[in-house]
Amino acid sequence: MRGRRCGHAVDHEEPLVLEPGVRSWGYCQHLDTVFSVREDEGMTQTRPPAIRREVGDFLRSRRERVTPQQVGLPSTGRRRTPGLRREEVAVLAGVGVTWYTWLEQGRPINVSAQVLQAVARALQLDDTERRHLHRLAGSGTPKAESPECDPRLVAAFQPVLDKLDPFPACLQTPLFDVVAYNRAYRFLFTDMDLVPPGERNCAVRFFTDPDWRSRYVDGDLVADRMVARLRAEVGADIGAPAAAGIVDDLRERSKEFARLWARHDVMPQQYETKRLDSPLVGRLQLNFVSTSVSETGHRMTVMTPADESTSLRLTRMAGLTVATTRV
Repeated sequence: MRGRRCGHAVDHEEPLVLEPGVRSWGYCQHLDTVFSVREDEGMTQTRPPAIRREVGDFLRSRRERVTPQQVGLPSTGRRRTPGLRREEVAVLAGVGVTWYTWLEQGRPINVSAQVLQAVARALQLDDTERRHLHRLAGSGTPKAESPECDPRLVAAFQPVLDKLDPFPACLQTPLFDVVAYNRAYRFLFTDMDLVPPGERNCAVRFFTDPDWRSRYVDGDLVADRMVARLRAEVGADIGAPAAAGIVDDLRERSKEFARLWARHDVMPQQYETKRLDSPLVGRLQLNFVSTSVSETGHRMTVMTPADESTSLRLTRMAGLTVATTRV
């Protein structure tokens, strides 16, 4: 096999195997490309064991989704594992095979932002996946822990939420706990006032309450996106009590959640349209708009009608519930 190094042709037949902390050159005759990175420059802090395992699991899940053909490598027939081999990722990223293997295995090694970028390029990560990787590795800024919402934040936003009626609106933590809502949101899925405050978590209710789940017309699609967003929100805070509590509880109570969580998909909050079946007025087509409102990651979500029929139904729902009062 012939590769290139600084413009000079060199011969080698086996993948490079280099130890951590050594300058490594990567060769790829099919891409005619060379990357050079240092694994001992610009180091970030070594992460706790649970986070290192999370980094390894995430990288492995992405590696298994990239085919040799996607990165310009020839197909070599039957392969033991799906996607790329570790040594192929290492060569494409310009790092040592041993070092990359240790990274996937969650060993206590340091990693620079430069190396993470090289690995991200090799695995063809999108922007959301790159940010997630950097947060896990400690080169991003994790969100503050927010198991509960500051009462002052609720007090400030409750009048705003009430003014948005008949559009459903709520205030949520990054982990999907609903901490404030208006009348329209109260009756959107069920009577939220009858749900104990400690159980008003959208993800928990979606995956454990069949009645709540049935309100979503496209339940399977919502499940995929909800888990991917939760993982993106959790990021490197997976070991924090609030995050670990919700994730562990859902993995134990829902096989579907456990399966989707194991995929390591990540997705940012997006503007999107969802179809819901209201217990009071029937089919609703709503545009979901979420805005971050605090440094702890709390967000306000407002649902506006996507069509005239939904607008009329929201007005009707307001009339049906006008006599109700908040507990």
